[in-house]
Amino acid sequence: MSQPKIVVLGAGYAGLKTVKQLQKKNVNAEIILVNKNDYHYESTQLHEVAAGTEPAGKITFKVEDVLDKNKVTFIEDTVTLVKKDEKKVVLAKKGEISYDYLVIALGFESETFGIPGVNEFSKPLVDIKTAESCRAYLDNNLANYAKSKDEADLSIAVCGAGFTSIEYLGEITNRIPKLAEKLNFPKDKIKITCIEAMPTLLPMFSEKLGTYGIDILKKRGVNFIVGTPIKEIKENTVVYEQDGELKELTANTVIWTTGVRGSAVVGKSGFDERRGRVVVQDDLTVADYPEIFMIGDVSAVMDKESNRPFPTTAQIALQQGIYVGNALAAKLSNQSIDAFTYKPLGTVASIGNNVGLGNVMGKEVKGYIGSIMKKNIINKSLVTTGGTKTLLKKGRFDYYH
Repeated sequence: MSQPKIVVLGAGYAGLKTVKQLQKKNVNAEIILVNKNDYHYESTQLHEVAAGTEPAGKITFKVEDVLDKNKVTFIEDTVTLVKKDEKKVVLAKKGEISYDYLVIALGFESETFGIPGVNEFSKPLVDIKTAESCRAYLDNNLANYAKSKDEADLSIAVCGAGFTSIEYLGEITNRIPKLAEKLNFPKDKIKITCIEAMPTLLPMFSEKLGTYGIDILKKRGVNFIVGTPIKEIKENTVVYEQDGELKELTANTVIWTTGVRGSAVVGKSGFDERRGRVVVQDDLTVADYPEIFMIGDVSAVMDKESNRPFPTTAQIALQQGIYVGNALAAKLSNQSIDAFTYKPLGTVASIGNNVGLGNVMGKEVKGYIGSIMKKNIINKSLVTTGGTKTLLKKGRFDYYH
């Protein structure tokens, strides 16, 4: 009798952790992991690559380096479609592969909200390639000022004020003084503007903590324009609405971090989704498809207290991966499984290398202590997804400044 086949799509936090858990459980199954790149990247650190404070190699590691090749087959390929009624997955190069159990963990994409000009005239920040593109984009514009003397080269617009936006602002405000010396531009002429549609900033934190973080960025020269929805991105221009009037901000660097959506493959495959996310059952499977698990950024896990989905974070993705690995092991052994329960441990944002703020186990942290907690969270993630060797190679141990 042939072994059941488990196919995992995506080697982000959720998908890779699922495979690692299946390895740990030593399940009697054929396990296939599909990912479009040969590396995993720590998406919570993309802002560092985009700002140029860390190289891409610092936040990536080879997928095959953390797999047991005797237990898992890795396929580097792009998923184009899931034929859920035929139990097949279509890959760009390899074609169709079948499965008995499927774990969809395809991650996120940039969300444009249908705003004109976003794709043409701004840079998204969603993966390694876009992060490196953001860095080159910023550096080239700043360097160009030496010959152009165009102050638009020194104007940076960050669209959105979510977690990624705030952390990106923290990194570039730390790096600007060094770049000014290197690229020979006047740092006092740098103009950094963050435009946000919502009326409040960092709403996931207390008002006191959120104000602390925003005040630091303001002191570093960031101008926040809030309660102002963006209506269009034109070449070197952000059009936004303020008090019922359309206004324009000129900037040769426009970074788009307003939000993300789940992989477009989910919608193309006919799943009942909203913004690329599927509301999953209590065991993280898809309704009417008990053999399909949907986790990470493509899943919506409902918080029964608020009746809203939990935010899609690395923290919940890792917990989902552990759960699904255990659930599959139980299914293969004809054992029952409990419902998935999410236990948030806290959230910390960095504002550059030496300042952080957030909640950890019910306690607020900020400043240098906050930065230590942020690095500890990064290190814990590296151990969880990559193991001790990966931590020693890629970990954040720069606690002293």
